[in-house]
Amino acid sequence: MHKGTELQGGARERVVQAFAEQYGVQPAFVVRAPGRVNLIGEHTDYNDGFVLPMAIQWGVWIALNPSPDERVVARSLDFEGSVEFPARRPEHGGPGWGEYLKGVAWALADAGHRVAAWRGVVGGDVPFGAGLSSSAALEMAAARAFAAVSALEWHPSPMALLAQKAENDWVGVRCGIMDQMVSAAAREGQALLIDCRTLELRHLPLPAGARVVVIDSATRRGLVDSAYNERREQCEEAARRLGRSTLRDVSRRELEERAAELPAATMRRARHVVTEIERTLQAADALSQGDVGRFGGLMGASHASLRDDFEVTTRELDLLADLAGADPSCHGARMTGAGFGGCVVALVRAEGADDFATRVCRAYRNLSGLQPAAYICDAAEGAQLIRL
Repeated sequence: MHKGTELQGGARERVVQAFAEQYGVQPAFVVRAPGRVNLIGEHTDYNDGFVLPMAIQWGVWIALNPSPDERVVARSLDFEGSVEFPARRPEHGGPGWGEYLKGVAWALADAGHRVAAWRGVVGGDVPFGAGLSSSAALEMAAARAFAAVSALEWHPSPMALLAQKAENDWVGVRCGIMDQMVSAAAREGQALLIDCRTLELRHLPLPAGARVVVIDSATRRGLVDSAYNERREQCEEAARRLGRSTLRDVSRRELEERAAELPAATMRRARHVVTEIERTLQAADALSQGDVGRFGGLMGASHASLRDDFEVTTRELDLLADLAGADPSCHGARMTGAGFGGCVVALVRAEGADDFATRVCRAYRNLSGLQPAAYICDAAEGAQLIRL
């Protein structure tokens, strides 16, 4: 089962139609923010390193009008129920998806912005459960909506930081900046190199003859919370033992010379982060030079490091990455996301993307007994406002 542009194009029409049916008028605005896939740079964000994601063509849409009072009223087409809350004084409670809207309103107000209210309909076409960051897409769409009705200037990086604050401090998820930043600041046809320390951004064109394919292994990340926290603590321990604030400041040579100072498992975790930061910068250079072969090789090396040193892959992810990487249309493949389930991302020849997805999904299904899904991705624009 593989999906390309057939998933695209319906969400905007759904939210506009639902808004018109509910309120009897057309919406004044439609906003959209995309999901994302990370091409390389895994578990480097919280070590002040580099990541290289791209936004994808699927996202979250909101059709809305300014509210006649100071209350936000939003209905979801994808989840149960509606939410209603005062724009400037939200409180916790109600359906979980609504907490992302409230969190963005709270973060904007906490930053000193005068937050106006809106009423709207929310709908998305990000594949659920595939690790393509529908939560960040919802946050950035909400930020675009509040900016539109509050006459706030749109600056992607500050808005991404406020959305991250909403997820960290209101929703309670300790995420890095990558998801919100790429959803806010991406450009069509390009990947985005993010320096997670300085927030410096570098847009890099994707090769014209290549496509990105995400394959869902049909396994879910049951151990990710505890394992994520453990890996993060090991990275912090390594940096502390080496006298650095984060592993961003440790070179490969220094790590090798001081390996005896670290417990064996901590050393492996640090080696992944240090080498992954190197790989991500090398991958950015490969993209800038249009060198898909080199980029693909770095993807394969990233997966091996995540498997052997960071130990966050699974038997299914390893099988899927091996099948994808061995296909004649594939330049390189790796697991993407936190690990312990989820997806593999592959860079493949554009003319062979559909056949690649069919072959790999069939082989994986035959060997694992699981039903995968493949998504052929285009690099999309960041959060947008559409006036109607």
